Amino acid sequence: MRVLLALAFICAFGTGATAQTLRPGDTIQISVLQDPKLDRQMVIDRGGMIAFPLAGHVRASGLTAQALESALKRSLADKYTSDLDITVSVVANIRDDDDLKPRIYVTGEVKIPGTFPIRTKTTLLQAIALSGGLGPFAARQRIQVRRRVNGVESIYVFDYDAFESGRDLVGNINLRAGDVIIVPERGIFE
Repeated sequence: MRVLLALAFICAFGTGATAQTLRPGDTIQISVLQDPKLDRQMVIDRGGMIAFPLAGHVRASGLTAQALESALKRSLADKYTSDLDITVSVVANIRDDDDLKPRIYVTGEVKIPGTFPIRTKTTLLQAIALSGGLGPFAARQRIQVRRRVNGVESIYVFDYDAFESGRDLVGNINLRAGDVIIVPERGIFE
């Protein structure tokens, strides 16, 4: 009996120590035994949330897979008459690969400022889209790309409105690793 209790304690301690915390970018598989139509694979968004049918937006970032299972069960409890058997498993963890990839930086009047890995050729407009788009107070005609090459900093100015209307089709440059995109706040009379 003591051996079984010791083994149970070691298993419980070992599982808690190795439980992985979910983070944005993780791909997870969610299975619901009672309703296979809800089974799906999804990526945790940049804000740490997932959108799950009947449950709405649920915070996943910072939780373990087991804690997310409990959160989903609580969210779906009033929609089913019996207890649900929900399983959450991590399918892919891309953040380790992203840490090794070259990055660009977006700051200022965008919806989600931050650091973004470059996976393929990325243009300035694509970087703005990655950051959730321009904010409501963005100076659309004065977007800057700052690039440092051999210790010399260059500044490219981009006019979003001119590009959108077709007047300037060359301003949407390809970005390089280390580029900083600055979207300033517009002035009172802009």
